[in-house]
Amino acid sequence: MTETAHERVLIVDFGSQVTQLIARRVRESGVYCEIHPYDKAEAILDEFAPKAVILSGGPASAHEEESPRAPQRIFELGVPVLGICYGEMTMCAQLGGAVESGHEREFGRADILIERESPLLDGLGEVGHRETVWMSHGDKITAVPLGFEVVASSEGSHFAVIADEGRRFYGIQFHPEVAHTPRGALMLRNFTHKIAGLKGDWTMAAFREEAIARIREQVGEGRVICGLSGGVDSSVAAVLIHEAIGDQLTCVFVDTGLLRQNEAEQVVTLFRNHYNIPLVHVDASKEFLGGLAGVTDPEVKRKTIGRLFIEIFDREAAKIEGAAFLAQGTLYPDVIESVSARGGPSAVIKSHHNVGGLPDFMKLKLVEPLRELFKDEVRALGVELGLPPEFVGRHPFPGPGLAIRIPGEVTPEKVAVLQKADAIYLEEIRKAGLYDSIWQAFAVLLPVRTVGVMGDARTYDEVCALRAVTSTDGMTADFFEFPWEVLARTATRIINEVKGINRVVYDVTSKPPGTIEWE
Repeated sequence: MTETAHERVLIVDFGSQVTQLIARRVRESGVYCEIHPYDKAEAILDEFAPKAVILSGGPASAHEEESPRAPQRIFELGVPVLGICYGEMTMCAQLGGAVESGHEREFGRADILIERESPLLDGLGEVGHRETVWMSHGDKITAVPLGFEVVASSEGSHFAVIADEGRRFYGIQFHPEVAHTPRGALMLRNFTHKIAGLKGDWTMAAFREEAIARIREQVGEGRVICGLSGGVDSSVAAVLIHEAIGDQLTCVFVDTGLLRQNEAEQVVTLFRNHYNIPLVHVDASKEFLGGLAGVTDPEVKRKTIGRLFIEIFDREAAKIEGAAFLAQGTLYPDVIESVSARGGPSAVIKSHHNVGGLPDFMKLKLVEPLRELFKDEVRALGVELGLPPEFVGRHPFPGPGLAIRIPGEVTPEKVAVLQKADAIYLEEIRKAGLYDSIWQAFAVLLPVRTVGVMGDARTYDEVCALRAVTSTDGMTADFFEFPWEVLARTATRIINEVKGINRVVYDVTSKPPGTIEWE
């Protein structure tokens, strides 16, 4: 938990898959907030001292006896409370209203009709205005608690927006945090700024100063080692820590041999030559590729890479005299998932990371300066720290590297082929001016060979798949609609320039939350 004087909003998580979006919307308006599971929120109330509380959505039914509940103390703090979807229902159930199942369900786009004025809906329109929102509920409120009035209704819910203006308690049946509610961000801002009276004093410049002070306080005169992967997260963490403690930091860059083409050289040049940060570069490509020989199962590949990385990193760290701290680029979504009301899937999804701590044999204390930030906030901090825009804006790259973009066995020959194809793909995307419009683009070397004819010769070579997705948060993704001429030019170059590939396909599947990667 952060220790700042900033005004703070508590988001109580009931397990909605879009709870993180609430936090991102609130932070976008300059208000610091944190997400805590409903069953752990009570314990942090006094220390966190929220100026407002938001109750998230969730999959449970509020009318069931064992359904999750918000700490009753929240309604006694004297601060504004906003219940979203399930959050509205449990607020009603806890304060004397009634919720039932078996009524009309509302899923997807809907219109609400504004029936009375409320600061929550300021700027949306006068009484009688209809506003598009995104609904997702199967239960229904049948009675509101004493003191609440209807502010807006929908075809499927008479209590689409309710308010007790005296106590500053509000409930909305839809999801303002998702993009499908076009003016949902305005509603959330109305709640934090107009109703709660928050100033919005949380900025990246302020975070930078506070983070530097925290790092200095935590580390003192100790030495820190940072596992530098070359990705945005660890790079921003390294530059931030170096600004705080200078040469007390040593970065260890373990080159797995599974990076993008020429990426290792770029990392060394940036950090050793440009930033003058003490850097140990370990070329461990033979160890990683040797360890992956014969391995085809995706999860075994991930765990093999994770194990080797820790072993090699620990071996190098032992050579750094006086090292007492290990810096990691842990982000806020990792923290949320590890204690989530949904059961914390991160241990499975991120099995190549050290989410949740370090192995017992590594006698180091963790320094995680980015654990309060979302990915887009890390990029903003990178800009604040002066990292090159082209580096900060790089597409996400998985910890296991190209190994998970080669289904089946990973060999040095396959890695070399994929590196070349991937480099051509990204080069063509940049030349077309599309790179910044795409969240993540990459090539995949499929375990499929096809017969083809090139010139006067018959070929029997690999198939390369190209993938590009759009996303605003990295949690959900949709395929990018490429201009045909860019795809055609890319495919032609790959087939002509990369020996071993004779066919290129483009993947147009949409992926559910958390599955942007291939394997």
